[in-house]
Amino acid sequence: MKSSLLVVAATTSCAHAFVPAPPATSRTSMALNMGLFDGVKEAFGGEGMGDISSERETPIDRWMGWNAKSDQPAEAMGSKEPVGFIDSMDAKNYITTSLAKPMGIVFEENDAEFGGIFVLEISEGSSAESNGEIRPGDQLVSVGAEKVFGMQFEQALGTIIDSTEATIDLVLFRGPAKFLYGPAGASQEWIDEFIKGEKVA
Repeated sequence: MKSSLLVVAATTSCAHAFVPAPPATSRTSMALNMGLFDGVKEAFGGEGMGDISSERETPIDRWMGWNAKSDQPAEAMGSKEPVGFIDSMDAKNYITTSLAKPMGIVFEENDAEFGGIFVLEISEGSSAESNGEIRPGDQLVSVGAEKVFGMQFEQALGTIIDSTEATIDLVLFRGPAKFLYGPAGASQEWIDEFIKGEKVA
């Protein structure tokens, strides 16, 4: 009797040991329905990025237009011109005038990164003051038919001193050096054509 009970118990335990696990259909279908990046979307919001607080916002966030809190549409980098931009390829931003010597203009050298010279001040009672067209800050572009655009101080000033004309024709750009010589500045070809009178407003 004892031996038959042992056989039955052993048979029952073996049967339970080899019972197949229930099919994992629900798990498989769930895995198939979930996309590769759904977990990332859930972590960062439906579109992959959530609201970014002003404390956590970085320049990259603004550049990529990831600041979800902004009501304004994101604009591409470089779409705006610099503040106070003056177009050095627009003839309207140039002054052409003739002055008798001595002109009464004090010139100063631009920063080394730009080169060229600009009007620092105008002396009282001078021909430049009487003329009234030239202002401090104007950039000297040409003296007569000679281009002084980007020249060193001594070389550019020497062009005026060496002139034998009773009156000197000057062309000046009305704007800062960074807009004449910087990345947004006029090309050498444009300046050459403008001095020759081939460029019109």
